[in-house]
Amino acid sequence: MKLIEKFADVVIDSGTYESLDRYYVINKVRALVGDADTKVTDEKSVKDQLIDLAVLNQKIEDTITNREILNDQLMDLVTPTPAKLNREFWDQYKSSPNNATNFFYDFCKQNDYIKVAAIKKNVEFSRQTKYGDLEITINLSKPEKDPKAIAAAAKSTSDAYPKCQLCMENEGYLGRLGYPARSNHRIIRMEVGGAEWGFQYSPYAYFNEHCIFLDSKHEPMKIDRQTINNLIQIEQTFPEYFVGSNADLPIVGGSMLAHEHYQGGRHVFPMMKADIKTPLSFDEFPAVTAGVVNWPMTDLRLTSSDTQQLTNLAEKIMNAWKNYSDQSVEVVAYTKDGTRHHTVTPIMHRDGDQYVLDLVLRDNNTSSKYPNGIFHPHDEVAHIKKENIGLIEVMGRAILPARLKTEMQEVKQYWLKQDNHIADYHRPWADEVADRRSITADNVDSVMESEVADVFAEVLENAGVFKNDDNGQQALAKFIKTI
Repeated sequence: MKLIEKFADVVIDSGTYESLDRYYVINKVRALVGDADTKVTDEKSVKDQLIDLAVLNQKIEDTITNREILNDQLMDLVTPTPAKLNREFWDQYKSSPNNATNFFYDFCKQNDYIKVAAIKKNVEFSRQTKYGDLEITINLSKPEKDPKAIAAAAKSTSDAYPKCQLCMENEGYLGRLGYPARSNHRIIRMEVGGAEWGFQYSPYAYFNEHCIFLDSKHEPMKIDRQTINNLIQIEQTFPEYFVGSNADLPIVGGSMLAHEHYQGGRHVFPMMKADIKTPLSFDEFPAVTAGVVNWPMTDLRLTSSDTQQLTNLAEKIMNAWKNYSDQSVEVVAYTKDGTRHHTVTPIMHRDGDQYVLDLVLRDNNTSSKYPNGIFHPHDEVAHIKKENIGLIEVMGRAILPARLKTEMQEVKQYWLKQDNHIADYHRPWADEVADRRSITADNVDSVMESEVADVFAEVLENAGVFKNDDNGQQALAKFIKTI
């Protein structure tokens, strides 16, 4: 069978079109890839062969961007319209939230919006540290940037449409140089806090069923009482998922502060497994169990089935932290120019009828010693992780840069005294490890994994506002008294 005919069958079998539509679908595909057809082979998927055919037929240039755009245009043919998909999702929801999310997640894998093959390239492992198992990932799934896109971005002015990659307007957007293709992208509509929100999955998932909840309006992120109410409502809608928000300040926040959104999914993170090291009680909130979590970052955990008391106490803690300063531990709420420096990373999950809310305290001050952030990865760990510590990493799952896959191989060869090209910035750490550990060909992989996990634990300690030493814990106790 010829390629175009074969793909037309795939489209019709998906249910988005019927057998009577076959010529129509064939012509849709021909419009995208050209009229000249060829035989199907077993070397690649039919869709990937069609993209090669489009290059051969000179319908597209052979660039990363053009291939991505055509890929998603072809997969759009097997994707129902947003209205149809939303109806199916909420019909499934009538049976159970789990049925609905399973349906949507499976669909987003089948239509290649979630890049399953690319995600499989990621390196993942977990290793025991003094804070329990920490999860390490080296992110290899996101495609390399198109050189033409980089050049175009240097010359272009800001495009107003879509305003950002989280806007609703991305649904079905063709894509362009420097901006991802979204023809096969679909968003589930839902209500959160009395407003229209969207629910979608992340194309390059960092964990199982990694999803995003986004405001339909392009407005900056903001952490306040409404945030807690929103997280509770999302948990009521999808009790099998956790949901949390990145902080709403630079350095300690995520990479997309311009658009209000949360992240969620079906994953139990190391922080969620951590126990309470210091129980706390608040007389005004008898229905809330509280405590300081045994974690490298400063995490106050609140647990209750009473969502009103939970929200009230969370708001009280957030307001107290927003205005709290303690120069003895370099904690400063506002600088002289009135700039705010305190916020929280709030994360919620369910345990039966109990709502578990982790409030991780954040401070984005800088200093002459720490120009990138006092509570940010310091220079001695920057060779492994120098980027912002966002929501996912706060919970104990490292998202490390792709460069480390090859760089760590060079370090292992250095340890084994083999030919290597170790980066200069890894050498002090590599020497320190070699001095205290006996490294052989049999254990070098295990040593590498455990040492990277220990560095990540130190990264999180750097980001902790009240350190896990006597001075830091005494300072934390003083802050808690103000609540």
